[in-house]
Amino acid sequence: MTEPTQDAPELAAAQESPSEDQLAFDVADFPGGLHGAIEAVLMVVDEPLTPLMLAAALEQPVADVEGALIDLEDGYVATNRGFTLREVGGAWRMYSRHEYAPVVERFVLGGQQARLTQAALETLAVIAYRQPVTRSRVSAVRGVNVDGVIRTLLTRGLIEEVGQDDESTAILYGTTSYFLERLGVQSLDELPALAPYLPEVDVLDEIASGGRG
Repeated sequence: MTEPTQDAPELAAAQESPSEDQLAFDVADFPGGLHGAIEAVLMVVDEPLTPLMLAAALEQPVADVEGALIDLEDGYVATNRGFTLREVGGAWRMYSRHEYAPVVERFVLGGQQARLTQAALETLAVIAYRQPVTRSRVSAVRGVNVDGVIRTLLTRGLIEEVGQDDESTAILYGTTSYFLERLGVQSLDELPALAPYLPEVDVLDEIASGGRG
């Protein structure tokens, strides 16, 4: 009489699932050490990671991870690599260097431009510099209806609803963390001066001085 065998699905799962010993590692054993381990993780993520998240994944002190991130960033800059490591909003992610934007754009877009329209850029600028602001206030600054543009910016994740105006109850709009990420800045304080880029800036200043959007 044969011994009872383990159920086939359970046996397959046991064979495929790694054990705790297989998952255990020491970053010091890797050729690139902590620096190499951080690079390996950042190369496969879709969202920026905080030093705390990386430290937890690699079982390393946060201070060591922060130091390694800075070392990597400095090293990429010093060697003129086509990519760099950048901190945005307290989290880190790999980016292609801005000098290579024409190359990346041609490869990804096949030579076609896929940028926001001038109307969308102007609307985004009003929201970025005067947020929180209502749709009607943005329309007043631009002198045109912006309903369609607002929908486009919402769809692209560049702006979001951030509340309601106390007096009119109209929806207030502001920029998102994705907007900061795409610009490569950590806060709105790092945005460039407004005057050289935005039409009707006198009207905008008049509206701003009259109160919140």
